[in-house]
Amino acid sequence: MQKLTNKEEEIMHILWKLEKAFVKDVLTEITEDKPHYNTLSTIIRNLEEKGYVGHTAYGNTHQYYPIVEKEEYRKGFMNNAIENYFNNSYKGMISFFAKEEKISAEELREILDMIEKNK
Repeated sequence: MQKLTNKEEEIMHILWKLEKAFVKDVLTEITEDKPHYNTLSTIIRNLEEKGYVGHTAYGNTHQYYPIVEKEEYRKGFMNNAIENYFNNSYKGMISFFAKEEKISAEELREILDMIEKNK
């Protein structure tokens, strides 16, 4: 899976939400740093070339839809982040969040309970 730019990722989130959309529909959903219509169209075509998006043609217009599921992307994204930033260590990732106070002891206990139940 090819890495996405921040803007491409933002557009994918919109397509996952809408499920099917024309460029104008995606443009309506963008709240900050709204690109020009032609720029957005190019970004969506790039997503298609990368294999994230497909389209149905209606004459000269195209309705786009995600090919890659959000969960599939999330798994790849997280695996890459853990590999690249935590030396492939889930323990390293969790300890990072604990040190940054992004996860509480209670949440860690809940995670342990989930792990124990899945064994």
